[in-house]
Amino acid sequence: MTMSNIFAGLESLGFKDVDKVDVYQEKGSDRKNQDAARQEQKREVSEEDLLFDKSYTCPVCDHEFKSRMVRTGKVRLAGADSDLRPKYMGVDSLKYDAILCPRCGYAALNRYFNFVMESQAKNIKEKISTNFCYQPEDGKIYTYDDALTRHKMALLNTVVKNGKSSERAYTCLKMAWLCRGKRELLMQGEYKKEEVSELVSEEKELLSNAYEGFSVAFNKEDFPMCGMDQYTMLYLLAELARRIGKNDEAKRYVSKVLVARNAQRRIKDKAFALKEKLQGKDEE
Repeated sequence: MTMSNIFAGLESLGFKDVDKVDVYQEKGSDRKNQDAARQEQKREVSEEDLLFDKSYTCPVCDHEFKSRMVRTGKVRLAGADSDLRPKYMGVDSLKYDAILCPRCGYAALNRYFNFVMESQAKNIKEKISTNFCYQPEDGKIYTYDDALTRHKMALLNTVVKNGKSSERAYTCLKMAWLCRGKRELLMQGEYKKEEVSELVSEEKELLSNAYEGFSVAFNKEDFPMCGMDQYTMLYLLAELARRIGKNDEAKRYVSKVLVARNAQRRIKDKAFALKEKLQGKDEE
């Protein structure tokens, strides 16, 4: 609004045409900047916005390369499945957990990538590198198929280097979670029942392999294991057993968590919920 009288008297000080000044008018550039800021706030954060390229040096061939990684400070945990699969807003961080060297084919989950003994590196060079032909990912994000390929390479490397049962099991578990994520994404749009059924079967097979590996590791390896204490692992074994149809074993494991004095309340609550779920199965 132009106020013709509000600046009256300033003419004597050298100011002309002040009667045309709009007290509340914004400068064009300021208005544009504010509009751009509002648009930026409205724009949804894409998966690509949550990623960056992290540098690695391959412990097998010393090649320096980059791999896509999630900016942990920018993602928020939305929840978790009963088998501890984490779910984040805006991105499935599980897709970026397997690191693959594009030169020699060595791959591993991020937590294991740097730990390779000389004898293991020798086996990888002989059995992996000689056959490896790198196919770079097409886009700036990893699809579920990209992620599954990278995790399969990680599992193959773990077998070749004779890695621990826990590492093999954890890789299988991550792959099962990826199958679940891919299935959930497919079911948001048009999908073929056959493809969904195949993913369900693949997930169950991978969960079975994870259960087998963790069962062996529980009695042979030290804790913490894959970032979990023994009571979290007991709970996970119980839940995996339930998911693959071994309810008696699930009950045995869950009871160990419930009677454990040192188990965290969070895990005991999960174990109690699982016990009720298993009792419901009996009633059915």
